[in-house]
Amino acid sequence: MNRFKKSFFNLDWTLFLSTLPLIVFGLITMSSFTAKQYYFDRQLVWVAVSIVVFFLCSLIDWRFLRRSEVIVSLYTFVIALLLLLFVVGKVSKGAQSWLSFGSIALQPADFVKIVLIGMLAKYFSRRHVEIANIRHIIISGIYAFIPFVLILVQPDFGSALIIFAIWLGMAMVSGISKKHLLTIFAIGAIAFSVGWVFVLHPYQKARVTAFIHPLADIRGAGYNAFQSMVAVGSGQVFGKGVGYGTQSRLNFLPEYQTDFIFSAFAEEWGLVGVAFVFLLFGLMAWRLISIAMLGATNFETLFTVGVAIYLMAHFVIHVGMNIGLMPITGLPLPFMSYGGSHLLAEFIALGMVMGMRKYSLAYHRGDVANEFIGPQ
Repeated sequence: MNRFKKSFFNLDWTLFLSTLPLIVFGLITMSSFTAKQYYFDRQLVWVAVSIVVFFLCSLIDWRFLRRSEVIVSLYTFVIALLLLLFVVGKVSKGAQSWLSFGSIALQPADFVKIVLIGMLAKYFSRRHVEIANIRHIIISGIYAFIPFVLILVQPDFGSALIIFAIWLGMAMVSGISKKHLLTIFAIGAIAFSVGWVFVLHPYQKARVTAFIHPLADIRGAGYNAFQSMVAVGSGQVFGKGVGYGTQSRLNFLPEYQTDFIFSAFAEEWGLVGVAFVFLLFGLMAWRLISIAMLGATNFETLFTVGVAIYLMAHFVIHVGMNIGLMPITGLPLPFMSYGGSHLLAEFIALGMVMGMRKYSLAYHRGDVANEFIGPQ
């Protein structure tokens, strides 16, 4: 009981409470205000489950993740899950990305992101003093490249993009040189060119083309992007009012409960509502960075930074594709979009940060400086 009370009071309540308005906004936006509310009712259950899991994760002492055998085992397990998808995965919206358990379907890619953060945090925490050596950039890139490819060929371009963002962000935080960064972008450009010819499906190419010329094919590939921008613009300053968004309620805007929930929200709540959402995500990022600065060791610091990158990358890409600044990738907006898999993963990540924060308060960085010097 004392342990529970201590963990309860050591939680960063500002961080946790910043997620609740986002959840409420998402529930209201996806609500149909009728007797049958499929998305609303199911999401409400996932919210309850995810919050319970968040508090359970905050009770765990996550220092066991510093052991190489543990994090490597978890990494191997999630890679095996990605491979399993090609055998028994459920196909939804053209992507074989789901494992179905009766009425419940989970997307392994959501949990792969968390494990990858842990894997990279472990790797970079042991080698931060020699991160300028490009060998470590290549090795860490391989850790990210394996899930990146397995997710890309599902195909799930959005989640693959998040995998890349996590690796790039954590590598930069670890002290990557500008010269190596330019090399990476050059390699990325070559990889994209190869992917465009041999990997990307026609509909994915059409999305990129629609991003460059959104008005060229409004009734085809550019339809979703165009309707999304119309919805955002029509919200103006104060919005049309809850339940009065014509683009979403009249089904001009597809997938407004998931991929385009930001557009649907912006139409009904306007610039004022959008500014509040931006404020909440900014508050979340600030609290995560603050917690990272107090990490017990470099592992906890890098892990928390990785979680911040993971959530903010989702936010930036989702909003970007909703307002026409990025291609449509099908990424959910954290804590707002319908879907239990991503919501559960997001609260697991935050719960792990809370668990690490609990023991970081008793540490002093000088006492553990030698942990990261020398061989593995």
